[in-house]
Amino acid sequence: MKILDAIDLRIIAGVQDNGRITINELAERVGLSPSPCARRLHILEESGVIKGYTATIDQAKVGLPVSAFASIKLERQREEDLDRFSKAVARWPEVVDCYLMTGQRDYLLRIVVRDLHAYEEFLKSKLTRLEGVASIETSFALSQIKRSEVLPLT
Repeated sequence: MKILDAIDLRIIAGVQDNGRITINELAERVGLSPSPCARRLHILEESGVIKGYTATIDQAKVGLPVSAFASIKLERQREEDLDRFSKAVARWPEVVDCYLMTGQRDYLLRIVVRDLHAYEEFLKSKLTRLEGVASIETSFALSQIKRSEVLPLT
């Protein structure tokens, strides 16, 4: 793993701020000429530090206003049970975030759907049918106060 220096961190901050920034704008922002800036950016991408570029979409404006947070407890926490759960969740487009947790619950999922009926369908047709799930507790977000993909690099 490459140790990130101050210039790498400025490059990362630049593309976090604007994923569509041109290499010339980025180079000027970080204090490099375009060629070395492009080379460093490519290294950050190839090493997986920068995993990709996406657009931030307003989920309500595309007809998916409901965010449900499901806390999942498995019957057992053996490696094969954790793997089976992780592989299933990775296939479900409704699950936009999934974390393996410490504490009382094993997983925390953020599930995005169009309405409560769609969540009920997801629950009945997918989540409750998955072998090894002992319990599911769901909370619904009333509003989103903050959401960010920008990491605090300073």
